[in-house]
Amino acid sequence: MTELKKMYRTVMDDHFPLEITISFGDQVLTYKKRSWRIPDQESGEFIEKGLRYGENPGQEAALYELVNGNLVLGECQFIEPGSGLVSAITEDHMLQSGKHPGKINLTDVDNALNIMKYLGSGPAVVIVKHNNPCGVAYGSTLVEAYEKADMADRIAAFGGCALFNLPLDRATAERVGENYLEVVAAPDFEEGAVEILSKRSNLRVIRIPGMDRLSLYAHKRFVDFKSLIDGGLILQQSPLNRIGSAQDFMPASTEYRGKTYSIKRQPTDEEYQDLLFGWQVEQGITSNSVIYVKGGVTVGIGTGEQDRVGVAEIAIFKAYTKCADAICFRKHGLSHKELELMVEKGEKDRGLLAEVDEETKRIKGGLLGASMVSDAFFPFRDGVDVAIREGITAIVQPGGSMRDFEVIEACNEANPPVTMVFTGQRAFKH
Repeated sequence: MTELKKMYRTVMDDHFPLEITISFGDQVLTYKKRSWRIPDQESGEFIEKGLRYGENPGQEAALYELVNGNLVLGECQFIEPGSGLVSAITEDHMLQSGKHPGKINLTDVDNALNIMKYLGSGPAVVIVKHNNPCGVAYGSTLVEAYEKADMADRIAAFGGCALFNLPLDRATAERVGENYLEVVAAPDFEEGAVEILSKRSNLRVIRIPGMDRLSLYAHKRFVDFKSLIDGGLILQQSPLNRIGSAQDFMPASTEYRGKTYSIKRQPTDEEYQDLLFGWQVEQGITSNSVIYVKGGVTVGIGTGEQDRVGVAEIAIFKAYTKCADAICFRKHGLSHKELELMVEKGEKDRGLLAEVDEETKRIKGGLLGASMVSDAFFPFRDGVDVAIREGITAIVQPGGSMRDFEVIEACNEANPPVTMVFTGQRAFKH
């Protein structure tokens, strides 16, 4: 067991070159390998090294920053040198290196930034685990946003990466310090905040340079590489999200066999806010995905499924389980699973568990009045039917299905009617 634990702390050597050049015809891009001189946890001596390892121990890995070349293909000018965020992190930005950062730590920060670049200027927090968000929230203060994001999926947030869009203050640091996280990243840290966070020695505390211009990245493309098992590559432009405000949504409407089908009810201002928030969060979620949001907080996140009704149901299941856990934790200071086990052992009254479960059912896992977000169209109405039965009131989806008319009918038949808007673009992420 000691050897297994040591495996996760090992800082591997890597044999990747210091510099990589990629030619696109007569255009050349130059990348420089990033390394840091930071103290080794075992010896205490400073070592210069890049990534600890890749996705798993035993996989060498390296991080590169674009330092030269400005690629233009057709009418697309890709992101230029000097725009580094995660790839530009230096020792000065790594306020505490913890166990030395690995690939997953930094790709989690990167995807949190990918979501945060679409969110507004108010206090917001994105918590990511295994490169998918487990909780995203707005708040009137940063600590409130963190508490909401954390309680959205307190279990999944354990060992995750939390990104803040404002300088981390002492009150938020105190609250963060109560939980176990792998990474905390923010544009800056107020006096005393790092000292509070440093009580957890394994935590990576990172100041992200350039977050003040993060919204500009929403309009920039990068080259997206996909490596194949045969050594081949697929290259594509990164996507651009066309929805920047509620005015960019289109009311759901379609024609089928000479008849026009339109949504009966337009969204309220509050629903528009959640539809916009949810669609922005959707940009950082592995497809096939469906999520539910309410009041600027994620309620249930379903990711990476093969069928749309299945992922809609999984997100509902997660909403119920996360809601039950939050209620249980607030009432009893225990997770729902801990209380279940104690009830089975006769250490707690079964009525306590029944009370939590009944409250969860009463509010339908927090889905009453929530909005549904789908990264692709619904091929059948069953996907929205399962959500309507749980009390959602608004839907956003790309539109374009042969059966859009059925989905619109499902919304109009609901009592009260459910509203729906189209984005006119898909948001797949693989």
